[in-house]
Amino acid sequence: MKLILATNNKGKVKEYKEILEPLGFCVTSQSEAGIDIEAEETGKTFSENAYIKAKAIYDIKKTYVLADDSGLIVDSLDGRPGVYSARYAEPGKRCDKILSELKGVSFDKRTARFVCCICLIKPDGDVLSVEGRCEGKIGYEKKGENGFGYDPIFLCGDKTLAQMTDDEKNSVSHRGNAAKALMAALKK
Repeated sequence: MKLILATNNKGKVKEYKEILEPLGFCVTSQSEAGIDIEAEETGKTFSENAYIKAKAIYDIKKTYVLADDSGLIVDSLDGRPGVYSARYAEPGKRCDKILSELKGVSFDKRTARFVCCICLIKPDGDVLSVEGRCEGKIGYEKKGENGFGYDPIFLCGDKTLAQMTDDEKNSVSHRGNAAKALMAALKK
């Protein structure tokens, strides 16, 4: 089944291809599908933003479209960066900003979670929304070369997501958990 991802984020495209292609989906990014738009994320929740992005592509192609909105919620920062995770600081400086804001915060108070909401719109317009989470803590420094975004500072167990192999990360990540929830919902 052909499925368009409502993103051009290379990290997300790579992860979704690894997760969904073994399940029979032919996954393409929106640019690979010839779509050059960027939906404005005006939602107040991850779920609302995922729907906005999926609907923008669906309105053009009327095929399976999958969008997600995800972000990091840091308890000691009153939930920031939250839905603003991708816009919290300029690219390459987001991890540093979080680490700076948590300077002096003890390890037990560095709890955080990644949340991913997936919205799938089917060719008939039916909408399916699911959520996945990954609980962890924010470390004191960036570690690891894998992954993207906040992965180098997000500890899941004794490793950051950026220190994990792709398979390890996909088995515990918010996006992997949301994809598992999506597959379970699709089987129903």
